[in-house]
Amino acid sequence: MDSQTSSSSPAAPSPRPSHTFQVDLRGLVDLLSHHLYSSPRVYLRELLQNAVDAITARRAEEPGAPARVRLYAGPDGLRVEDTGVGLTEADVHDLLATIGRSSKRAEGVQEARSGFLGQFGIGLLACFVVAERIRVVSRSARVPDAPLVEWTAREDGSYTVRTLPATDGERPEPGTTVHLVARAGAGEWLEATRVRELARDFGSLLPYDVRVDGEAVTELPAPWDRAHPSPAARRVALARHCRELFGFTPLDSIGLDVPLTGLRGVAYVLPSAVGPAHRAGHRVHLKGMLLTERAEQLLPDWAFFVRCVIDTDSLRPTASRESLYEDETLAAVREALGERIRSWLTGLAAGDPERLAAFLAVHHLGVKALARHDAEMLRVMLPWLPFETSDGRLSLEEFARRHPVVHYTRTVEEYRQVAPIAAAQGIGVVNGGYTYDTELVEALPSVRPGTVVAELDADTVTAHLDAVDPAEELALSGFLAAARARLDPLGCDVALRAFHPLSVPALHLDDRAARHEQARAEAEEGADDLWAGILGSLRGSAPRARLVLNHLNPLVRRIGSLGDPELIGTATESLYGQALLMAQRPLRPADSALLNRAFIGLLEWATHTEEDRR
Repeated sequence: MDSQTSSSSPAAPSPRPSHTFQVDLRGLVDLLSHHLYSSPRVYLRELLQNAVDAITARRAEEPGAPARVRLYAGPDGLRVEDTGVGLTEADVHDLLATIGRSSKRAEGVQEARSGFLGQFGIGLLACFVVAERIRVVSRSARVPDAPLVEWTAREDGSYTVRTLPATDGERPEPGTTVHLVARAGAGEWLEATRVRELARDFGSLLPYDVRVDGEAVTELPAPWDRAHPSPAARRVALARHCRELFGFTPLDSIGLDVPLTGLRGVAYVLPSAVGPAHRAGHRVHLKGMLLTERAEQLLPDWAFFVRCVIDTDSLRPTASRESLYEDETLAAVREALGERIRSWLTGLAAGDPERLAAFLAVHHLGVKALARHDAEMLRVMLPWLPFETSDGRLSLEEFARRHPVVHYTRTVEEYRQVAPIAAAQGIGVVNGGYTYDTELVEALPSVRPGTVVAELDADTVTAHLDAVDPAEELALSGFLAAARARLDPLGCDVALRAFHPLSVPALHLDDRAARHEQARAEAEEGADDLWAGILGSLRGSAPRARLVLNHLNPLVRRIGSLGDPELIGTATESLYGQALLMAQRPLRPADSALLNRAFIGLLEWATHTEEDRR
């Protein structure tokens, strides 16, 4: 039985051979240059990162070790020397010849990991974006009397490793030297002028001594950490830094400091107005190394009026190390920086109204964007934020003191059609048609208790206009009937009122409901039977637009005395068109046709003789 069971059991599977992925280095370099990195210029950042990380690793074990990075650009290519921890032959095979391996994971260095900037293996590989051959000569600081190790790699994926004779004097001290030979078409990236420019751009805030052909690159302390004799002197120095860095003279500068995330820097206030959709690129340094100059997610959306330059040791870069990874740390930094800018605004309101006024004259839109979500900021800025009103350009605080009811319109078109008339009748109106203004006016009672806010509509304006004496209006009934008959096809009623200014013969009033009903009627007229039925079922009872004729205007009085119904109709069309133009309303095709017809009609009437009229 046992033997039968044994003989019927399936045979154990034979071990399967394992395989190793093959990497096409040419393809990987193409991937790096065209998809991971935005420009070949990042090769120098990778070289500087490797050098700085090597020094950081050595200093973790040997605090007094020298900290130097030297770059030499010549006709044969670029040479980069550092006094870092160096590599043994085993390190070379493990790190340089294994794509994606990082020296930060090497034994003995892991405890210093938080001080590193990049990934050694993939960073050096990025140099193939501009180089056809890379030669690395290194002497380890961890091994006494360590020999020099040479690693030479070519863009086709081949490499050689050899130990140089002990008498070789190329690197008498521990550290690493990297030689790059330019690939065809990439020589400009290794020229001295370009290398110096890139080194300054990427490495000006690095904590170690970096030089290109003997010229210093690092400029420490950072501009925002330098001592100045007075706040005014500090502002002047930072303004100079902004001009050199961003090319504009700022309105002001705001110091940034978030100790919990190791972040310090400065925000420069733009000298000209920008829209809410504008997203200025911010310069972000990570442990002194420039990570990106196009960071858009660093600040809250409302802070679009500043450009920042910061240095941090806690934000996390993406794989390309050219932007920031969206995580909880970045969200906390964004909130903290927003609070710092908010505090700066509050400080100006409390202690420097002249600077605040100069700022708001340019960037009131940004503060309004903040205030609509921040009641405290709205309260603080209430005396300062400018609004277009029927009394001129005023703050809401001043306007509310003048008027018991703060009327507002939701669109610029509505404001333009009613503001002159409302002002003449003593009605105060705020133009809420600009970005954020309606929201802020509606929020006014929450920060100014007792304030009454009301939307101004056609009925409110009409109610404030003086009625005409009933006997006079009755005498003009024939004129009004002819006028109403002519405008009825346009969905517009005619009313007679007496109002100031006398120079305004007619006022066109409507509201959004009337405009929606008008648009629905036009769509119904041009639709097929099915859609006409559907649109007809949506017909509302909204009031129609109205043309309010000014009985005090001499022209209206003369038109009212005409006896010819056809001429009255033509004159009424002219007044209707003129009222539309005065309100700066967009003209529909029917309105344009009416204006043309009225103009031609009046010309014909004016050129006819008395016999023609008979």
